[in-house]
Amino acid sequence: MPVPFIEAGGPANVYVIDEEGGGVALFDAGIGTREGRDALLAGFAALGLKLGDIRRIFISHGHIDHYGYARAAQEASGAPVYAHVRDHDKLTGRERTALRLDQYAAYLEKLGAAPELLSHVRVHWQDTGRMARPVEEVLPLEPSTVLQFARFSAEVLHLPGHTPGLVSLWAARERVFFSDDHLLEVVSPNPLLDLEGNLEPVHRALVEYIRSAKRVRELPVELVAPGHNAPFSGHVALIDRLLGFYARRQERIVSLLTARGAQTPAELSAQVFPMAKRSQHFLTLSEVMGNLEVLEEAGRVVRSTVAGRLRFDPI
Repeated sequence: MPVPFIEAGGPANVYVIDEEGGGVALFDAGIGTREGRDALLAGFAALGLKLGDIRRIFISHGHIDHYGYARAAQEASGAPVYAHVRDHDKLTGRERTALRLDQYAAYLEKLGAAPELLSHVRVHWQDTGRMARPVEEVLPLEPSTVLQFARFSAEVLHLPGHTPGLVSLWAARERVFFSDDHLLEVVSPNPLLDLEGNLEPVHRALVEYIRSAKRVRELPVELVAPGHNAPFSGHVALIDRLLGFYARRQERIVSLLTARGAQTPAELSAQVFPMAKRSQHFLTLSEVMGNLEVLEEAGRVVRSTVAGRLRFDPI
């Protein structure tokens, strides 16, 4: 299904899986745009299916290119929608309230971000409203659950990082890993800032992502079925490249702190990503903050708050 923002890394995939006893399940539901709908309906028609054949809808994580069409698919079929509880607020729309926006405004200000950044967050939330209708009821998708389908079974793996509630499916017998956005061949998954309704994040996105990636690295995967673009193999080499990529970025951040002294995450973001567009500043700030949290856990930087701004010093 086509996605109207390049940061996604290509069209979003919806996996249509034969169910025992007839009908199909969905792993992800794509985006709720007209173009997304047309692509999904064309895919169903090519398979000789209709939306009424859907029996269950499993959502990998609460981003609009993965759950945006779930409400329409549910209305057409009556199928229940499942997701990890930590991403329920995204699917139901509770994440997009005025109170939550105020919380993000206060936290972004603490990171040293310019006030205009909040306007980009607000526009993103407006886009979410246009491309993803809220799902009224979302059932919990529990980690370690084994989902039975007609031709295979798959274990639900909770792999926090890209979002707090991201899940993937692991079909161990077939050695197929439905990775959604946890592993992508073309782009690195962005470790997004996520407050989950708190004043400050409990979820340390990149710390969690690296831990999850190392877990997946140990699986005997032969084929990765990702959330965007075509399936691929070689997950170990991909994860090793990702870990090396993040390690180099962390060294860059440490060198900036060593050369220039304590800085806010926003000050560092402007130096690490000098060519970033304004619309990308939330992504770049998330990336820098994620790497700072990894460095903090490793004992290489320390945080302090000065005049209401969060600052990091090298150790």
